[in-house]
Amino acid sequence: MRTLTVALGERSYPIHVGTGLLARSGELLAALPEPRVVVVTNPTVAQHHLGALQQALSAAALRHDVVLVADGERHKDWATLNEIHTRLLELGVERSTTLLALGGGVIGDLAGFAAATYQRGIPLVQIPTTLLAQVDSSVGGKTAINHPLAKNMIGAFYQPRCVLSDSDTLRTLPAREYIAGIAEIIKCGAVYAPGLFEWLESNMECLLSRDATAIAHAVLESCRSKAEIVAADERESGVRALLNFGHTFAHAIEAATGYGAWLHGEAVAAGMIMATALSQRVSGLPAAEGERLRALVARAGLPVRPPPLAAARWLELMQRDKKVAGGTLRFVLLRALGSGAVPAQVPQAELEAVLAG
Repeated sequence: MRTLTVALGERSYPIHVGTGLLARSGELLAALPEPRVVVVTNPTVAQHHLGALQQALSAAALRHDVVLVADGERHKDWATLNEIHTRLLELGVERSTTLLALGGGVIGDLAGFAAATYQRGIPLVQIPTTLLAQVDSSVGGKTAINHPLAKNMIGAFYQPRCVLSDSDTLRTLPAREYIAGIAEIIKCGAVYAPGLFEWLESNMECLLSRDATAIAHAVLESCRSKAEIVAADERESGVRALLNFGHTFAHAIEAATGYGAWLHGEAVAAGMIMATALSQRVSGLPAAEGERLRALVARAGLPVRPPPLAAARWLELMQRDKKVAGGTLRFVLLRALGSGAVPAQVPQAELEAVLAG
């Protein structure tokens, strides 16, 4: 096991990365406020991983209940959030009871938002079981639900007490879900960590084959970069916005196609290619570096083209993006690989040229 820290003063917390962590979860959660937890998960994850977690919790004398919610991005909504709140009330959950989010990004976001809002905040632990959640969404405290008109627009910043990333859980992950997670690793390298980007160029096949050493390196380095960024800018008023590279386009893709038709990582991949094209036009990204990013995305088996949308539809959907300021769209751009620029307004003609393909 390797441990990183998200340095947020009194709210600092560890990110534990390694194998066999579900079996050690009781030991790693020994410092919880009280010996009671509620696990929020879905039937798919429960089938593979809930038993190991429950066994570890019981061995550590941690009383636990389980709340099952429907699987899939389309269920990251008010109805499912209310369902979790209802179950917490029925179970008599108190302010010192800890919520354990066992699952991917959808479960992490839902359980995190439930923890942030139930009795104005109860302890939260993230136990991500997908690659995307382990390298991105479980770290940093962003929680949210989707609205039919826009993705992740309703939520809260709410940091967990700790993150347990067990690499063994990735063995049961379907290939499409696993590959989608690689998009967020590429993003991290592209905007902040040039060494990680170069490592991906040399080791993509090892990562695709789920080599344990490659996974451990990718997860650790992605979390290390994100922990540094979150510690510097928890509420996304500056450098943290870099982590939204490609996401303005990606969220529009997800909203336009119906949540779940494109996996989040797939939409991010296509969105990064569009943001790269915009960077070449606006921020001086060299064409050769843009081609390196496109080639890496393609090698990962991720989409390099978005679905066909009219320019007017793109603009309508992107106008609901969280980076809109004063009614003006702003985009995270690249100056060079490993060097992103915080959101900025771009000339309308250049944006329209990218949208036209």
